[in-house]
Parts: sequence; structure tokens; C-alpha cells
Amino acid sequence: MSIPDPAERIAAFRAAQRLAYDCAEAIAADLRPGMTEREAATRMKTWAADHGVREWFHEPFAWFGDRTAFRGAIGIRALRGFNPAFFPGGRRLEEGMAFILDCAPVVGRAVADIGYSGALGHNPVVEQLMDDLIEHRNLIPREIAAGRSMAEVSRAVDALCRRQGVEPRHKAYPYTVLAHRVEVLPGEASRFSLARFGLRAVRELRRQVAEGRDKGWSPLWNSTEASDHPPVPGLWAVEPHLGFRDTGAKFEELLLIGDDGGARWLDDDLPHVRRFETRRSQKKAA
Repeated sequence: MSIPDPAERIAAFRAAQRLAYDCAEAIAADLRPGMTEREAATRMKTWAADHGVREWFHEPFAWFGDRTAFRGAIGIRALRGFNPAFFPGGRRLEEGMAFILDCAPVVGRAVADIGYSGALGHNPVVEQLMDDLIEHRNLIPREIAAGRSMAEVSRAVDALCRRQGVEPRHKAYPYTVLAHRVEVLPGEASRFSLARFGLRAVRELRRQVAEGRDKGWSPLWNSTEASDHPPVPGLWAVEPHLGFRDTGAKFEELLLIGDDGGARWLDDDLPHVRRFETRRSQKKAA
């Protein structure tokens, strides 16, 4: 698929993201007590394959219970390579337990990377974390528009976490990333993967790392000096991940940073945004 036109490119990424969220919503609706993380991840992969996905930036992940807070073995920072504890395991879902579903399909040459949080039944901590996350969604493009460096924006997320009384658990991710850049994938599609990551997508990310090193920017957006540069135009998969004790929640979606220094989310019709709008309407009606 060739998508040289900017409008067509944005439409392709938006469609890929919608498909990824549709996948997560479909599997979340089918979660049952006793289901393992591996079973949930496999169902996501099967659903995506049934809807035309043949390639991945990374294959689906699922985390249940205290694993949503990325503590213990899963919280070890994998600064070189990827921690196997991140991968879906044998943890079984229970009533009231938090969950996170995460997948990154490649559709044509467009990459989506999404995170979907919830609970099996009622979980007040998850509900509060989801409310808190909307503040981060509003904060990030506002800080970019204010002329902050990418590291400063990430530090503003850290500071908001402190004010909310939660932890920025994305700091347990490889390279402590808040986000990573995505781009149209070059070359022919590849079904090969390494440690659940697609080879074509990994090659592109490595190319961006090399390009950024030469030009003074990083495709891995975090709070360190490596990201202390002006916002880099393009698409970024942004994933603030909040934790409170043994419960975590996040969203992950595509942010478009423009050449003019502004930023906007690629799509406002996403599950966590709809949830917030519903809750806001309910509060007004009360």
C-alpha cells in the first residue's frame, strides 16, 4: 500500500488505530473469570487475523491483577532488550480484577499501538485511574503547544502523577518511555517476528534511532536528557500508565505533532474518551 499523500497517510493510521481498539473492545467484552493472560492475548491475535492483520509492530499483550501495575519482575527496567516478564503469562482473571490489553497491528504500511484498560466487574481504583488519565490526555498536547521540550512534557506528566497521588508506571517500560515514534513502514510486509516484535517494525525503529542520534533527537520519548529537544513532527504512540499500589491503568493512542509546533490526538472517538464524555454528562445530569 502506497500512502504518499499526508491526508491519506493520516487516514490510514486512524483506520489502523480504530481496528486495534475494536479488537481490544471485542476481547474485553468476552473476558471471563479463569481466563489467562495468554488466552486473552491469543484471542486478540485471532480476532485481528480474522480482520485482515498479517503483521505486527508487536503482538498482543495482556496483563491481569497486580501485573497491571508493573511491579516485581515485570517492573524491572529492560534498558537493553525486552523483559520476558512483560509477555502474557498464566495469571488468571478474577471478578473485580484490573486488566490491560495492548496490541500494535500493522495495517498495510501503517502502525497502530493501543492500550485498553478496565476491570472484570467493578473496581473503584481502576475507575479513578481512568478519570486521572484524561487529565494527562489534556495535558500533553497543551504542554507541546506551550513550547516545552519533549523531556519537559514527560516531566510534566510525572509531576501530574505526583499531584494525583499515583505513580508513572510507564517508567518500568523499556527505556522508561512515555511514547515512541511511528512511521510508515518501508519495504515489503514481513510475518517474521522476534520476541513478539515484528522484524520490519523493529528495523524501522532502529533506523529512526540512528537518524535521531545523528540529528539530535530520539524516537524514544522519556524524561531524560535524550528527549530534551523540541517536539519532533510526526506520529507518536503515547502511553501514560498510572499505578496505585497493586493496580494500574493506561491508554495508548497516536498523537500527531505538526510542523507548527502544535499537537492533536489523531482520533477523539476512542473508548477511554467516550467513557469520560459519558461520565461528564452523568455528573452534569446529577
